[in-house]
Amino acid sequence: MAFRCQRDSYARKFTTTVVSCRPAELQTEGSNGKKEVLSGFQVVLEDTLLFPEGGGQPDDHGTINDIPVLKVTRRGEQADHFTQTPLEPGSQVLVQVDWERRFDHMQQHSGQHLITAVADHLFKLKTTSWELGRFRSVIELDSPSVTAEQVAAIEQSVNEKIRDRLPVNVQELSLDDPEVRGRGLPDDHAGPIRVVTIKGVDSNMCCGTHVSNLSDLQVIKMLGTEKGKKNKTNLIFLAGNRVLKWMGRSHGTEKALTALLKCGAEDHVEAVKKLQNSTKLLQKNNLSLLRDLAVHSAHRLRNSPDWGGVVLLHRKEGDSEFMNIIANEIGSEETLLFLTVGDEKGAGLFLLAGPPVAVETLGPRVAEVLEGKGAGKKGRFQGKAMKMSRRPEAQALLQDYISTQSTKE
Repeated sequence: MAFRCQRDSYARKFTTTVVSCRPAELQTEGSNGKKEVLSGFQVVLEDTLLFPEGGGQPDDHGTINDIPVLKVTRRGEQADHFTQTPLEPGSQVLVQVDWERRFDHMQQHSGQHLITAVADHLFKLKTTSWELGRFRSVIELDSPSVTAEQVAAIEQSVNEKIRDRLPVNVQELSLDDPEVRGRGLPDDHAGPIRVVTIKGVDSNMCCGTHVSNLSDLQVIKMLGTEKGKKNKTNLIFLAGNRVLKWMGRSHGTEKALTALLKCGAEDHVEAVKKLQNSTKLLQKNNLSLLRDLAVHSAHRLRNSPDWGGVVLLHRKEGDSEFMNIIANEIGSEETLLFLTVGDEKGAGLFLLAGPPVAVETLGPRVAEVLEGKGAGKKGRFQGKAMKMSRRPEAQALLQDYISTQSTKE
């Protein structure tokens, strides 16, 4: 059977009866991005106002007797509602849908039907799949490329049809109806077939929730295309309230950039280009100065009265190239050179250079002390350190090694 949500997509609440309630688990993604398993119940109702995911459309959110429904999935002719509170079979319950989410899905799904039909009619671009995303929707077109001119023409045509206020009708047909034969159905399909028709534009089988008139879509905005799977192109779009929210975010960004760049919106791109060029020039000059400083530091270390044994240098500003220039300039295989750059109490980089046998032995141990990772060869070991605050421990390790070697000699 068709659920109440499919028979009347605009209904926001109704009363029905609990058929069954059984213990179940739901795998979900926690706030930290890790998978979590929730214990709860799968509730089956006599009918439901909450759409179970399917046909590229996510499930509805809502409540049963004010109990949050965390997931709705279809199982044959029934819909399973996952809750964390049990409900008594046979009891009357009030089902309410999250209307903002429902209407958003109606706008995106009907928008997809309209775009798919227009793309096919204008340019023979066939839709192979689609995704109703959280922030944007994607239609996969069976073409290796779609031009900007084609995208603009599709956008103009769909918005003309929205302004024409074309009706959208839903029919329920039996499996033996001539309109159904040969269209192909999911293996687990049960009950009548729903056919969604946009008057004079499109007629397709669909299980989702839809607007009753294209005027409810308000507007459709194409955000362009992206390369899809092999020989496919993804067409990105927004419909209805998503366009308004996108415009609000864009306007907010524009105002912020106007204040930061001290120029009008029409000059933002040029202003950013100038800043990028200035930044590149400064980075080039800084790199040149850093190289000069590395050479100077190498000569100063080499000529220091403390030269020999273990030679140390730490600098907050620097990179791997800075340390390698120093090591190259010094070029000694007789002394252990321990160089570090970065925040003294945070993370950074390190380099150990010197006699190959000593470096091969000590490099991994220094990395372990600094709680980092590294690799090396030919008398040089370098890597990342997570705890630069443990540099004195690494220094002591190196000093002990030198002392031990001197004793042996």
